[in-house]
Amino acid sequence: MIAVGLRWVDWPAEVLEVLRRGAVIPAHLLALDAGRRLDPRRQRALARYYLDAGSGGLAVGVHSTQFAIRERGLYQPVLQLAMETAESWGRRPLVMIAGLAGKTEQARREAVVARDLGYHAGLLSLAAMKGASEDELIAHCAGVTAEIPVVGFYLQPAVGGLHLPASFWRRLAGIENVVAIKMAPFNRYRTLDVMRGVVEARAEDRITLYTGNDDHIVLDLATPFVVKRGGAEVTLRIRGGLLGHWSVWTRAAVELLARIQAAVAAGAIPPELLALDSKVTDCNSAFFDVAHDFHGCIAGCHEVLRRQGLLEGIWCLDPEEGLSPGQAEEISRVIAAYPEFDDSAFVAANLVRWLA
Repeated sequence: MIAVGLRWVDWPAEVLEVLRRGAVIPAHLLALDAGRRLDPRRQRALARYYLDAGSGGLAVGVHSTQFAIRERGLYQPVLQLAMETAESWGRRPLVMIAGLAGKTEQARREAVVARDLGYHAGLLSLAAMKGASEDELIAHCAGVTAEIPVVGFYLQPAVGGLHLPASFWRRLAGIENVVAIKMAPFNRYRTLDVMRGVVEARAEDRITLYTGNDDHIVLDLATPFVVKRGGAEVTLRIRGGLLGHWSVWTRAAVELLARIQAAVAAGAIPPELLALDSKVTDCNSAFFDVAHDFHGCIAGCHEVLRRQGLLEGIWCLDPEEGLSPGQAEEISRVIAAYPEFDDSAFVAANLVRWLA
């Protein structure tokens, strides 16, 4: 048995309840100034926006925060700023999740930083482990769980993820300090591989499933997933979302999740709710720059927040990252087409306070 630095069973009960019930957990973006330096004032304002919008926590240091913060010496400062804001502004139980990247030594080092700052769990990217065997991947994950509870992460291959079979997810789900899994392969077959692995590990009551499939958000949350184990059927639910898509229009995301959860509890999903799936996916196509294989996925989210006044510009750490040709027009199109998702009025009513 591996000795753990922090175990999910040691979390405050109210924090675990937020995760288990299902929450909106935005993948926190990175606010930079024109010199591509961290803008603490606007970074703090972003966290305040997410919290006042009703999010159940924050995911910081993840893909949307830009993995390059590590090379710029910004990993700990960005995590610390988010935690300080959550503690001073949140006023309710929040699940704080830190992105963990790199090979085992680096990921464990980041896990210690996050744990010492008060984060509850680490979202573990395996992108740096390309070429590793399944045994090596499991050993890597187990090593990180010795420091902090882990949220498993199926990152889509288009942005650096690995193809991971059901056998990997069965073995990962068998690690006691894995508390949740974010599924973001943008692929239904691979999403089902995760569920099959969890069921085969008999971990469905311990591991909470979150969607990261920005192309299927509504249906992921509304669908009962049935997996066979022996002669029995096990029904799984995706409880919430840990999403880059929810780093913008977060107020509407909170309202959407509440609506879906109420319908699931009532045992009836109305057609008009299911119809929102294609609308949300259309918005995502613009924000995430699907037309150009996700090149502008971070800049696209920045652009939405820039138009609302939360960000001063769309700058990324990499000068080559920006909007793709036609992406600004696509963003304008979906803003006009789906005003029911646009929370600009909410932002306008609170922006001065968040920036103070």
